[in-house]
Amino acid sequence: MGIENAKWYILHTYSGYENQVEMNLKMVFEKNNLTERLFEITIPMEEVLEEKNGKKKLVKRKMFPCYVFIKMDYDNSMWHIITQTRGVTGFVGPMGRPLPLTEDEIRRMGLEKVVAKADYEVGDVIKIVDGPLKDFVGNIETIDKEAQKCRVSVSMFGRQTPVDLEFYQIEPITD
Repeated sequence: MGIENAKWYILHTYSGYENQVEMNLKMVFEKNNLTERLFEITIPMEEVLEEKNGKKKLVKRKMFPCYVFIKMDYDNSMWHIITQTRGVTGFVGPMGRPLPLTEDEIRRMGLEKVVAKADYEVGDVIKIVDGPLKDFVGNIETIDKEAQKCRVSVSMFGRQTPVDLEFYQIEPITD
């Protein structure tokens, strides 16, 4: 039992119930004294550039509507408790049985942060390789090596716009 045995699983939910399921699961784990087996519940979000009434702005949107991702130390005794939680329709897996995600799936879905090498300096020209501004080019303005983040100035709509990014979202431009 513990984090070394914890794996990511996907739960299917009713449409629009993702946040409710997250709260309900936390309560269910507390009531059943299983909080030491629950490590994280997440609803992956992405920022999307949306145009409304002629104005563009970044908005947060669910990457996988109707799905909640849960990292836990699972055993068969928990199946009934989790699937009977209000808003949960079942696990994603063969015949509704839990199937843990692979390391590659976890990385591709962005569930766990990948520690990136930070050989960047203020003023470096980089290319954005992930997120809504993918393929944009910008200059690094500030760096926070501990948080693995930086602020990049990107030319957007004819003016320089600062954007906060994580190191895994950028790569250096080499000549």
